Amino acid sequence: MAAFRPDDGRLAAARDRLSALRVDPVADPMLAVEPTGNCPDEADYVVFTSKTGAELVADDWEPGTATVVAIGPKTADALEAAGYTVDVVPEEFSSAGLVETLADRVAGAAVEVARSDHGSPVLPEGLRDAGAMVHETVLYRLVRPDDSGDSAEAAATGDLDAVCFTSSLTVEHFLDAAAERGIRANAVEGLNAAVVGVIGEPTRETAGSHGIAVDVVATEATFETLARETVARLDADR
Repeated sequence: MAAFRPDDGRLAAARDRLSALRVDPVADPMLAVEPTGNCPDEADYVVFTSKTGAELVADDWEPGTATVVAIGPKTADALEAAGYTVDVVPEEFSSAGLVETLADRVAGAAVEVARSDHGSPVLPEGLRDAGAMVHETVLYRLVRPDDSGDSAEAAATGDLDAVCFTSSLTVEHFLDAAAERGIRANAVEGLNAAVVGVIGEPTRETAGSHGIAVDVVATEATFETLARETVARLDADR
């Protein structure tokens, strides 16, 4: 089973998690983090959408009187470990969940969205529709490592039983890596013979737009849930 987490501790954790679920992990990082050195601007609300972003601002950002919002518990934990107080965490750990939670609070408010350069438009558009004045700060860029693509080779040769895509960008980078090796069509065919698990509807839609059939959409937006539910589907199909 392939996992595409950044090689910054998360890939090793994903490998360990898959091994604990008694599958052989194919660790193929499709994302690498390039910090920008930016910090969020002053605002009434400051929204962090990832643990990575929270860790990057540690010790350098002063929240002032801002209401601090985290997309989920891991992001909240990272902020609190850095000494910040987290005021809001949505029940659904997604951009849509953030919009639903904040929509009744932010009319006329300045909202700072601090995240990567590949954030979903759902969040800023939803907040603007709710009457907020939204500004985005890019805390880091997500790029594809030059040596990625071993999983695409495995898919193309029929040697991959399952994959766990954690974002639309991991889908796109997987396909880019396959295309660079001249095996994109075969890799997609291999994915469609495997069990494909994803986090979130946007990732499912991205995969579908490229002809990849999704078998599992995780019930919670965490790698642990995605891995567990994808392995369960794999076991059920055997």
